[in-house]
Amino acid sequence: MYQRIEVEDFVQKEREAKLVALADRLAVRFAERASKHDREGSFPIENFEELRQEGCMKLTVPREFGGDELSLYELVLFLERIAKGDGSTAIALGWHLGSILHFRTTRHWPAHLFERLCRRAVTAGELYNGYASESGVGSPSRGMKPRTVASRTEGGWLLSGRKTYSTLLPIINHFSVSASLEGEGATGDFYVDRSEGVGMEETWDTLGMRSTGSHDLLLDRVFVPESSLISLTPDGQSRQRPNDGLGYLLFIAACYTGLASAARDYTVTFARTYKPDSLGTAIGELPLIQQQIGLIEADLITVRTMLYTMARRWDQEPEQRAQLKADLGLAKYMATNRALQIADRAMRVVGGSSMFRSNPLERIYRDIRAGVHNPPLDDLVLRELARRALEEPGV
Repeated sequence: MYQRIEVEDFVQKEREAKLVALADRLAVRFAERASKHDREGSFPIENFEELRQEGCMKLTVPREFGGDELSLYELVLFLERIAKGDGSTAIALGWHLGSILHFRTTRHWPAHLFERLCRRAVTAGELYNGYASESGVGSPSRGMKPRTVASRTEGGWLLSGRKTYSTLLPIINHFSVSASLEGEGATGDFYVDRSEGVGMEETWDTLGMRSTGSHDLLLDRVFVPESSLISLTPDGQSRQRPNDGLGYLLFIAACYTGLASAARDYTVTFARTYKPDSLGTAIGELPLIQQQIGLIEADLITVRTMLYTMARRWDQEPEQRAQLKADLGLAKYMATNRALQIADRAMRVVGGSSMFRSNPLERIYRDIRAGVHNPPLDDLVLRELARRALEEPGV
């Protein structure tokens, strides 16, 4: 008999089942706090303390450094379930776990710095993120030169500037930043410890994903030793690093798929149980409602199939990862845009009550809207797909 595709249908191994079970337990507790943190715009410190206690900060760390070395497929499974409880927590955690997976794959960091990053995640449960965005400069994905400046000094550099969209900033103790080297015609990436001169301005007051702690990072002559230079790129050149197709960014697609799944579950339950006096039966019996739910199902099944197919391919075809970049971007494009459709249809089914702050659909809808601003951006994905089509031989 045909079974509807659910996350469980993509669980094929015992370790995957354990990951899903752990994520489900955590997501239930995160969901209880999500509304409060959303209203306050506060960072869910207690969520991350629970994640730390469960050893989640080391999930993608290589085994050689004491981690669990999750595959991309396993990471997608885990974060989709976390997002069903709280999207902000999932996307913030995803930047930490996804970045380590990316560095593990490319090994473009100096070995001593990557080991240091991993050991801190394993022994202390410390979080990491990289900060490149700046107000008025534009997206780092478009190759803009940072205004943050690194000035040479004895034994290293002094960094000064401001970074925006600094997710996890309230509780992070180490991070990387991009900075222009003063007078040297180059951009450097630096590994930075939270120390004197590192500050935060609470600027993150947004429509959605309000609890990611993505405030502005302030750097005022922060000393970074010579040994903490990650890479140096001369002006006019692109960064030289192994091309893994940026598969780790599928964690973003997983988070918005999880939010869409939460909207779907709420709506199906509502349609089964809501019986207005004027109707005398559950609204789920109405053909119009069934059509809307059918469209939700079609979108969700399509998104999940694409998401897990691409994650599995990335894991199993390492030699093809660079060529998978366009399809990996498409998976994110589909996840965010179809999640928006799912949330919109869900609110139409539920009706006016879905607009109240007390209704989870109201928050889910706003959180999903943030997805179109996460990388890879829609126009870059579509341009890559168009370029591939135009260059296809024999057409």
